[in-house]
Amino acid sequence: MLRWQIAIQEYRGNITIVHKSGNIHKNADVLSRWGLANTTETPSWVPQEEYHMEGICVTDVGTDFFTQDEMWKMAYDEGRFHLLDGIPYHRTKHTCVLALTDRTLINTILHEFHDSVAAGHLSEDSILERVKTCSWWPNWKKDVADYFQTVTDARKQIEPRERNMK
Repeated sequence: MLRWQIAIQEYRGNITIVHKSGNIHKNADVLSRWGLANTTETPSWVPQEEYHMEGICVTDVGTDFFTQDEMWKMAYDEGRFHLLDGIPYHRTKHTCVLALTDRTLINTILHEFHDSVAAGHLSEDSILERVKTCSWWPNWKKDVADYFQTVTDARKQIEPRERNMK
């Protein structure tokens, strides 16, 4: 690209560059598209162990993946999980974030994004955006809303006491 910029620099101001789309390579963005599920019907099918994620949840997350509720199983069957260095990640159209099953880890994430000193007690929408960029679990939006409501209710109970003390 730099070669072309240098080559046409002397003509700057005298030319107009117009893009004309061609008939070849219309699907140039193919690498960022959603991948196909690994099934026998797919041409790129690769046989895998039947329960290849089982050990991860037992050792790292604390709960067996295959004893989780139907929400997890549906997402797994749709090919929305990816295993990287022994850690499960949840894939969406444009992101890949850490998948959580342990309630303790989920509560830690919620605390760090709202109540910690660095978090700044953000609004519910801001917390949703921050959680979305790093982690996923079933019904995560509802959990964030419930956590925010609980914290807001607790703050409302504390504020009148502080006013009376002044």
